[in-house]
Amino acid sequence: MAGKFKPKLTFRMRLRNKLSLLGLFLVTVNAVFSGEPSTATNIPTNGYARSFEDEVLLVIEEPEFTEVIENITAAAGRNVKFACSVKNLGSYKVAWMHFEQSAILTVHNHVITRNPRISVTHDKHRTWFLHISNVQDEDKGRYMCQINTVTAKTQFGFLHVVVPPNIDDSLSSSDVIIREGSNETLNCRATGSPHPSVKWRRDDNSKITINKTLTVTEWEGENLELTKISRLDMGAYLCIASNGVPPAVSKRIKVSVDFPPMLLIPHQLVGAPLAYSVTLECFTEAHPSSLNYWTREDGQMIHESRKYHTENIIGSPAYKTHMRLVISNIQQNDYGTYKCVAKNPRGETDGTIRLYTTAPPTTSPKPTTTDPPSRNKDGWANGDLNNSVYGNQTSLNMHLADKGSKYQSNLNEIDKSEQKSSSENDSKGVIYDWPASDDSSAQTIKISTLWVPILIIFLYQR
Repeated sequence: MAGKFKPKLTFRMRLRNKLSLLGLFLVTVNAVFSGEPSTATNIPTNGYARSFEDEVLLVIEEPEFTEVIENITAAAGRNVKFACSVKNLGSYKVAWMHFEQSAILTVHNHVITRNPRISVTHDKHRTWFLHISNVQDEDKGRYMCQINTVTAKTQFGFLHVVVPPNIDDSLSSSDVIIREGSNETLNCRATGSPHPSVKWRRDDNSKITINKTLTVTEWEGENLELTKISRLDMGAYLCIASNGVPPAVSKRIKVSVDFPPMLLIPHQLVGAPLAYSVTLECFTEAHPSSLNYWTREDGQMIHESRKYHTENIIGSPAYKTHMRLVISNIQQNDYGTYKCVAKNPRGETDGTIRLYTTAPPTTSPKPTTTDPPSRNKDGWANGDLNNSVYGNQTSLNMHLADKGSKYQSNLNEIDKSEQKSSSENDSKGVIYDWPASDDSSAQTIKISTLWVPILIIFLYQR
């Protein structure tokens, strides 16, 4: 009986011993996940394991962060790297997550996200680096580094992405053509981080007319409203977007204002003598550009020839044109009415100039040239423009005579008469009978013809 009982007792003792070791293992595992140091004193066992229990004391330190994660500001397109430093990591693992997107990016050495711009590296399990290449605006936000303890430990770093401004052409105005007197709103939509500000300027630095009472050099805002546009508002406008992140960008929008032609004729009556040349002038404004030509009073169009020379001089702004018609070697049938005509898709207009005959000048004074027509703010020639005749024998453009030339022919005649009288006196002799006394009332004085021109000059000077 005794021999059969012993094996059963030995089996029971071995089973208890194994259960005691299993209890020790479970306590150890519990300490790892709970974060609290434990000893073998909590193991329920019998006397067979107490000697092992008294000698073994298990103390486990939890992993900790050693440095904070630095925030990063980067321009779009750059590469960035977050660092998460830990100690006592042991068998625990480090994970990276994008907090706003609730996306797990990496766990330990493995990349979870499908974003090919994300990668992870480490420095002997002490510092874990999250790499983001070619940073985009959607990458901004909080990034979380987490250790998978029983109560997870986390810390955050913030990524701020700055993006240079960009103008969205699909949402912005393009070149426009509008009628004079209409209203128009120009739009400029810009994106970027931070959100860019938008300013408007004219390409030629002239002022922007917002309305009748407001003109500015610069206008701020995505919309530029122009009311009752005139031809003076025609030109290129610049939309400039900036947000402090270089470079600033701009968009050029051309505003064209259509209107029918209009004419200005400085002189509607022009005189010129026979065999001289004369220049007729008209000033036009039109947009789109007008077809400009000259006709006679019967409507017959004038063509380029030896008799006629026409030219159209483009002004500034380009919607202004200076029309010139030069008539050479004037004959009797050249006198009469001439028309300058301007046509464009918005309308047509014409003006008349009458050419009449004048007597040629009796003398040939020095040719007088006039300054080019002065222009006011709108570019029109002022009222002093002239196009009649010059005082020379070949080309007449303006009648100009000063005070001296006005009387030049008369003085020449006087000089001739004086010379004639002098020659007669030299040949015949002149006798002066001076009075014998001071009583002038009783005496008669003979006056020579020599005094006649002197008297005329004296009266003229008075």
